[in-house]
Amino acid sequence: MKYLAMLWSVLLLLQSCAHRTLPTKNSHPTTAAVTPPASVAFIVVDGMGTIKTPKSKLPPSVAQKVNYTSITRAFTPNQRKNLMYRFHTIPPKIIYVSPAFTQHSLKGTYCVYKKQFWYWQQADGLFYLDATYYN
Repeated sequence: MKYLAMLWSVLLLLQSCAHRTLPTKNSHPTTAAVTPPASVAFIVVDGMGTIKTPKSKLPPSVAQKVNYTSITRAFTPNQRKNLMYRFHTIPPKIIYVSPAFTQHSLKGTYCVYKKQFWYWQQADGLFYLDATYYN
């Protein structure tokens, strides 16, 4: 009888643990689903010179000033080799950072990308990799 009661309690325990509860569907869209979350930084031009972010995704004040034909240049093979040797990665060449996450100094406005690479803001509002990394 003792084993039967223990078996019954184990079966009851397994059945209660196996029961799943699913959240109910919400028919009303939330504001988070309508507007994308604000990101800290996103890549505009990567290290190979490829455009990763179209002008339509940039803020209007920055998109008016950007000229993609002049900024889409890749690192030279020697620069890429130097970056891979020193940092084991090729960082993006140009990024956009929202103003809330930038820092200011006497030299200008900058941000630190992935705690390793310094980017400086230029007149068009985008942040360019500091030349000391690839020269």
